[in-house]
Amino acid sequence: MPADARQRKYRREMLGASTLIAVGLIISALSLTEIVARDSQHVAQATPPTQSTPDAETKPPAPAAPSEPGTTGQRPSDIPPQPARPDPDAQKSGAQPALPPAPAEKTAPPIREKEK
Repeated sequence: MPADARQRKYRREMLGASTLIAVGLIISALSLTEIVARDSQHVAQATPPTQSTPDAETKPPAPAAPSEPGTTGQRPSDIPPQPARPDPDAQKSGAQPALPPAPAEKTAPPIREKEK
């Protein structure tokens, strides 16, 4: 391919790329102007604000009743953890254990020290 043809092809590709970039910038600018032109609350707020009732403003506040403390995310310290298996007496009377029996541990013979 001669140098002139290569240069023409390069210019044509650069012109196409520049056109695509310019079109993208124009579309972005038009979109931004449309967003700015709209009422900003319509864009930022998905649900309408809650309306308070007229009586709520005139009523005196209710006395604060002692409530139980909320969830703290910690385990209660006054209740001991319960075992996963019932008592031996309960097992004798027919209660099924909550978990299957644990498998026996697999042990290997002790490691011998190297003889020198």
